[in-house]
Amino acid sequence: MKTVPVGVSARHIHLSEAHIAILFGEGYELKVFKDLSQPGQFAAQETVSIVGPKSRMDKVRILGPARPFTQIEISRTDAFSLGVNPPVRESGHIDQTPGLKVIGPVGEVELDQGVIVAARHIHFHTSDADQWGIQDKQLLRVKVNGERPLIFENVIARVSEQFALDMHIDTDEGNAAGVKTGDMAEILD
Repeated sequence: MKTVPVGVSARHIHLSEAHIAILFGEGYELKVFKDLSQPGQFAAQETVSIVGPKSRMDKVRILGPARPFTQIEISRTDAFSLGVNPPVRESGHIDQTPGLKVIGPVGEVELDQGVIVAARHIHFHTSDADQWGIQDKQLLRVKVNGERPLIFENVIARVSEQFALDMHIDTDEGNAAGVKTGDMAEILD
């Protein structure tokens, strides 16, 4: 049986160095709140507000370290509330996506693009992928056994020496299946 831990991701933002400087001040460095499942990644102590056409969400957690460009990952429910219609995308694929206003303690940024609903995916270290015969970008079927068991289709395999084994779904998906971070899922094929 091929089992993988589940991580349920709430709304969050990845910031570029330039946007960190605008939002928090020149030379500002994010402070680690807690380490995440992926090596070198962390939830920062700092949060920002995001503002869409219909509403504002405060205390949106920043994930570090800084990225080459700013990206906001929200659930479909968040999107309805904010009044935007982002596509389901892999992280990093932000072309032709909506933007939002981001407000920090020192400044604000109006994004032209960068808002996505993250495509469900599994991070595989190359050794795990090799052991199970899984290729990078392969689409998988994965069963979660929460309060309301579900089979997720089209779960993207992301394979790298830099990754640790972990399945990422958003809060809407986690709530639909009744699963939480730390639960286990089974890769069917």
